Amino acid sequence: MSRTLTASSLLLLAALFCGSLFAEESKSDKADKTDKNVTELFNGKDLTGWGYKTGPAFDGKTEASDERYCAKDGMIVVNPGKGLRQMWTTAKFPGDFELRLEFRAAVNADSGLFLRGPQLQVRDYLVAGPYKTLTKYKPQDWNEIIVIVKDNVAHCTCNGEVLEAALKLPETGSIGLEADRGQMEYRNLRLTPVK
Repeated sequence: MSRTLTASSLLLLAALFCGSLFAEESKSDKADKTDKNVTELFNGKDLTGWGYKTGPAFDGKTEASDERYCAKDGMIVVNPGKGLRQMWTTAKFPGDFELRLEFRAAVNADSGLFLRGPQLQVRDYLVAGPYKTLTKYKPQDWNEIIVIVKDNVAHCTCNGEVLEAALKLPETGSIGLEADRGQMEYRNLRLTPVK
């Protein structure tokens, strides 16, 4: 009888193991289908798909022509320098979408996120403003911005706190990052169409 229980137990364990493999595979298939709609704005290696408004795109390059932007360690790094610069995606994004990104600002850093033209300030908020009353902002640490565009109006949050409730946007346009003051780092820039 002990052999029967052992054999039965082994069969049961094998069935459970196989069932969990199929369940994991099914979850993975669903994730792949969901991810197909996501546009990675940054490939984590170089500045492909980005450039200045005038001049050639930075495809295959790890650094902008003036060194204000570079791709490093899976991030787009905005380097300190003189004057304002704006780097834009070469693609345009019409329709409704959700844009998610993470940023880390040096002390008093000032940058910006352009949404088809209009700018959302991205800064060391508690020092540089304009959103000095945020309670969930983490100075010199990673923070998440989520922008939901619906009918050409953007709802923008930082770590769940509202930055802009109704930023009006044109019907289409590129996504841009500003270099103004100090060092800023961006990663995981992902855009997903919303229906």
